[in-house]
Amino acid sequence: MKPSKQLLRVEKVRIRSVLGIAFALVALSVGAGVARASDESTVRWDIINVDFSTGTASAGGIASARANDNSKITVTGSGTFKVEDGQLEDATGVGSWTTFNASNVVTDSGTYQVTGAVRWEPAPGTPALPNDNIGNRADTRAGLVVLRIRYSDGSAGILVVSCHLAGTPDAVFEGITASKGFVDYWNREAPPAPPGNANRTTFHVTTEDEQ
Repeated sequence: MKPSKQLLRVEKVRIRSVLGIAFALVALSVGAGVARASDESTVRWDIINVDFSTGTASAGGIASARANDNSKITVTGSGTFKVEDGQLEDATGVGSWTTFNASNVVTDSGTYQVTGAVRWEPAPGTPALPNDNIGNRADTRAGLVVLRIRYSDGSAGILVVSCHLAGTPDAVFEGITASKGFVDYWNREAPPAPPGNANRTTFHVTTEDEQ
């Protein structure tokens, strides 16, 4: 007994629906794979030195922030961390620190080491400087990272590195803030006008393919 034309039409619709679902699942799995691959990157952060005569960014700058009583911490530093599937891993970094009282007298100094990355948020923006001694200029990014650090005197704290480039929203500041023990150096010092050279930062982001 031959099936009716109506049954054949229903069967064709059912087959098309199954194939459509299958194709959608394949597309989702491929898209997820692409998203995961693009998520795998290495971010380098730097407190930078700027040669304004040549428009060149280099590692080795200084940045400062002040506490509630106007005491100050000044730091140097650079490091890296990896972003894999949205997770921050393999954070590294070292630098020096010096603290000052409200009268700008040095109270202590030493080194610090990064022990972890807490949060990374890239931001829009393009580099204003034409030359880059740190990495590929095209890999430069604005953004903000929160790092856990351990000071050489045994105290712990947080280092926040924030980078504002050309076209970055004004809510994003340029410079650093930090905590050390129970003191929060929350009030960042703004970069001085050129040729003043302090409180400037940068990020470079490279994907696994580039590495």
